[in-house]
Amino acid sequence: MRKQILLIDDEMAMLKILSHVLSNSYDIVTKQDGDEALFWLQQGNIPDLIIVDINMPHIDGFAFIKNLRASGFFRDIPIIVLSSNDKSEDRIKCLNMGADDFLIKPFNPEELKARISGIFRRMAS
Repeated sequence: MRKQILLIDDEMAMLKILSHVLSNSYDIVTKQDGDEALFWLQQGNIPDLIIVDINMPHIDGFAFIKNLRASGFFRDIPIIVLSSNDKSEDRIKCLNMGADDFLIKPFNPEELKARISGIFRRMAS
């Protein structure tokens, strides 16, 4: 069965690019902010991995990670932060809050795929 990836970004163009890059290998679900994503998760949907932006309206990436990691149901879902925010302290904050990886936009699609594969390999072992 194909793995499912939840993409969360307020920029429609970025969601389209990510969907295009990943849809050959994975089932893709897109949400435009953390609020919408949390609501979708609370309806019983559990993706295999989440890719989230930091700068979003309503619930930003930091609050989304905090909410997810505090939850009994969702705390083990791997999270990759994909952001144009390249400040070292933001990367450290995300990783310390429980993100599994952090990539800076613009990103190399092959690197993103390799990082996703690496997370799934570690989960399988």
